Amino acid sequence: MNQSVQPAEAAPDAETPGTLNGIPRQSTCRPPRAGEDRGPKTTEAPETAKRSAAASAHRLRPWRILPTPTGTPFTFGYAVVLAATSLLTQYADPELVDSLLHGSSTDVAHLSQSPVLVLVASALWIAGGITSPYAIVFLLVLTALERRIGGLRAAGVFLLGHVVATLATEVPVGFSVLAGHLPDSSLHRLDYGISFGVAASVGALAGLLTPWLRWTVLVCFGGMLIDDLIAFTDPMTNWGHLLALGIGILTWPLLRRLPDAAARGASATGSVRRPAAGPRRAP
Repeated sequence: MNQSVQPAEAAPDAETPGTLNGIPRQSTCRPPRAGEDRGPKTTEAPETAKRSAAASAHRLRPWRILPTPTGTPFTFGYAVVLAATSLLTQYADPELVDSLLHGSSTDVAHLSQSPVLVLVASALWIAGGITSPYAIVFLLVLTALERRIGGLRAAGVFLLGHVVATLATEVPVGFSVLAGHLPDSSLHRLDYGISFGVAASVGALAGLLTPWLRWTVLVCFGGMLIDDLIAFTDPMTNWGHLLALGIGILTWPLLRRLPDAAARGASATGSVRRPAAGPRRAP
């Protein structure tokens, strides 16, 4: 019995485009030719790019040279107090101002009676008022110093220069009076202001700057102090300024070992972003 056999369907032509059913589809990637730039192999993570942009903007903000209530609370609060006392000396009754200044003077007579009180009170006034060059230097230098080492340490540097330079200039006056080399009126010498603390802060800040900027600051500021000393208008105070500058320089080894205070302060206020924790790995 004859059985008809149906012809099998013709297999698709392997050479016909688009009909590669039996052959795995080939990748369209090809190796780069010589001299061809295929672009970077890796790309920066979006979060890293955001942090880099934020850091760049953080460095370029010019208003950071001035104190702020949150960024530099010590310098800002101190500046408010000094502005208030400066306005008081300018607009209050002259007799009242004179009485307050003499009561705050760190002369030998007051230091022998109430040293702590007059050392604090004398630092609440600016000799020459709010337009004094030391007022401008105070704002710029104390702000920069506090941003680098923190408020407590900046206050410590300022207080160290103020106290040590004051005692170093007034104690010899007392001994000179006892020895008869100076009159008794020298015991009541009017002495107040922030200049000793500012000079020490300048010396401390210079150690945290780049070398070329450090020596520029020291040469300019130190030259101004030497010029005042040569003028011989107030040699005791002028020597105190140079001594305070040296005290600030002596703090360099300690301050250079401190961690960056700006990052600590930002972390304390919650302004530093921490990367989100990844998923927990199964034990």
